[in-house]
Amino acid sequence: MIAIQDEQQAEQAPAKLDPRELPHRYDAFAKVTGRAKYAAEFPTKDVAYGYIVQADIPSASITSIDDSAASRAAGVYNIITPFNTPKIVVTGNVNVLQNTDVVFSGQPIAVVVARSLVEAEQAAKLLRITYKAKPADVDFAKRFGAARPPHRGGASLRGNPEASLAKAVAVIEETYSTPLQNHNPMEPHATIATWTSGTDGEKLSVYDATQGITDVQRTLARAFSIPPESVHVQCPYTGGGFGCKGYVWSHTILAALAAKVAQRPVKVVLGREQMFGPVGSRPNTRQHIKLAAAADGKLLLTQHDTTCYTSLISDWVEGTTGQTELLYDTESLSTTSKVVPLNLGMGTWMRAPGEATGSVALEMALDELAEKLNMDPIQLRLANYAEKDPRQGRPWSSKNLRKCYTEGAERFGWFKRNAKPGQNREGNWLIGHGMATANYGAGRSPSNALVRFLPNGRVFVGIGTQDLGTGTYTIVAQTAADTLFMDPTLVDVKLGDTTLPPSGGSGGSTTAASVCPAVYDAALQAKLKLAQLAIADARSPLHGAGAEDLETKDGKLYLKSNPGKSEAITALIARNGNTPVEGVAKSQLPSDRDTFTSHSWGAIFAEVAVDAHTHMVQVRRMVGSYDIGTLINQKTGINQLSGGIVWGISMALYEAALIDPTYGRTANENFAEYHVPVNADVHQIDVTCLNIPDYKFNPLGARGIGEIGITGAAAAVANAIYNATGKRVRDLPITLDKLMQA
Repeated sequence: MIAIQDEQQAEQAPAKLDPRELPHRYDAFAKVTGRAKYAAEFPTKDVAYGYIVQADIPSASITSIDDSAASRAAGVYNIITPFNTPKIVVTGNVNVLQNTDVVFSGQPIAVVVARSLVEAEQAAKLLRITYKAKPADVDFAKRFGAARPPHRGGASLRGNPEASLAKAVAVIEETYSTPLQNHNPMEPHATIATWTSGTDGEKLSVYDATQGITDVQRTLARAFSIPPESVHVQCPYTGGGFGCKGYVWSHTILAALAAKVAQRPVKVVLGREQMFGPVGSRPNTRQHIKLAAAADGKLLLTQHDTTCYTSLISDWVEGTTGQTELLYDTESLSTTSKVVPLNLGMGTWMRAPGEATGSVALEMALDELAEKLNMDPIQLRLANYAEKDPRQGRPWSSKNLRKCYTEGAERFGWFKRNAKPGQNREGNWLIGHGMATANYGAGRSPSNALVRFLPNGRVFVGIGTQDLGTGTYTIVAQTAADTLFMDPTLVDVKLGDTTLPPSGGSGGSTTAASVCPAVYDAALQAKLKLAQLAIADARSPLHGAGAEDLETKDGKLYLKSNPGKSEAITALIARNGNTPVEGVAKSQLPSDRDTFTSHSWGAIFAEVAVDAHTHMVQVRRMVGSYDIGTLINQKTGINQLSGGIVWGISMALYEAALIDPTYGRTANENFAEYHVPVNADVHQIDVTCLNIPDYKFNPLGARGIGEIGITGAAAAVANAIYNATGKRVRDLPITLDKLMQA
């Protein structure tokens, strides 16, 4: 067995809280009873429906749009085209009818506003659109030779690659590819926009399915040249985001534009087929990797060259080489990134953008190198364990990856596996085992929060962030309850409203790490004000005490040195005007944040069974062990990690958007043909967290976990398939036809 030494335990916090988890998710009852309202579900008086018309050609100029028949159709209020739309300030890479250029098939080119969605859709079919076609590039393979560096960045170099390569005893050099993938959260994109006028000017109210209400507010304010405070954005619940709702797309601005033209509220909800193209995708990648190692497995050279498509409207790059630059200690390193401009919709963030796709190639390549060296894959990774950030030599704020390898391997039974491919069989099933390292950067942003003691004994928490379904309501309530030592069921949380203290967007696994410290600080401020109120109140038994000597617990304020000396918080507030006592705080980033690097870590293991005749693959088990700092909530945290693993299975075996090589549209723009795993495809998932706090990163020791679950998971499945069959498929997804041909 491989000996894996554990890192030192993280520095302990100066004061531990009294963790009290909610008995269920905070929003569970609202969701299962239908009380939770999503963007398209808010009752809006006199609302009209907007239907976005999309281009069916990838490159052209629109010469005319004949709307005479459509305008006469039943229920139609307005038809907005590039020929009659009001001019607005275009912000970001969006298509909002400000010109007649078409740069990808599926681009919004008109909006029909009608009494009902059905009437709007029917009228859209009556539009007669004339194009002047232009040459289009939609085929990645044909245009691969025209790849160019992105406008910014694109290369990294350390050491002397040629000298390092000359010393190697083992070299592998292969190309791996991942397909274009599309977002499909349960809730499609949706916006309801309403304009009102008053003595203080025009106001815009928006319900929007988003990962960043503040960004939506700012974007709409710029677009329509009004102050941000004149835009009110609400999003109390988001039915999944995963990155696609982190960008303000055309439909949000077009809904507001249509409402202004129609002079009535307008609702725009994208159909499932409209989720393919105009709201971003994960770009395909072709990744060339060369690894050179010494006899003991020490990496002498790591070379990672990647190419992806980019849209003509944005030079967006799938940054697949990021984790390669820091995950393992290598003597020399060379990475490059190139892009192939195509007439396709814009690339965008998709769960672990860059890391999810980059880890596929890197972790598969390491598996191939381990076999060539006759080393265990874990041993190879340990031989190249990075004790500090290889890029700048900075220390990690906390790293316990060795322990992840140890615990994950033991739970999985890794060391009982047969390392020789194709040797483990159960009847007609070929059984294989594979593993990979999981990794994702830990980030946080400044965040504001409000915590208020109410006269009725409850506590209100307000913060201008949003819950994507990840459990933000739950961990916000829990953080306030932990800080105030109270029952979390007595905490009321309000999110998703720009009238609340602003916070950053929910992306990059930053939400928990950003908002929870802000709630913690605001709760401390509220507690301090409560103590000051009692100290100044001659009728309080705590009158004259020091604020630092007082604490709250179970609805009481008490003296730490004499807990019997206390009073009910409700009584204290009642005597002082029955006015709520509140604290407002802004959680800042640590002043020394440039002196260390923060990441989350994990080890993921997969067991697969491959039918020897049909080559169908069944993922039997996935075991993951993660170092994500403090696990704030067991239920929501494990749910997030498990969901990421499921997506990794999907990436390995199912997901791929197929682009028509002539018209540039997604040929499988529906769930019948764009395959994702269903319950029958997902078997045992075993996830644990080390729960070792990272107090250098933030006061609660917690790092985000929304994305690390997908990283490495697809590679672990691919490596397991090779162990089962002896066939190495380097082009994802691994479908039965590719296994037959391997």
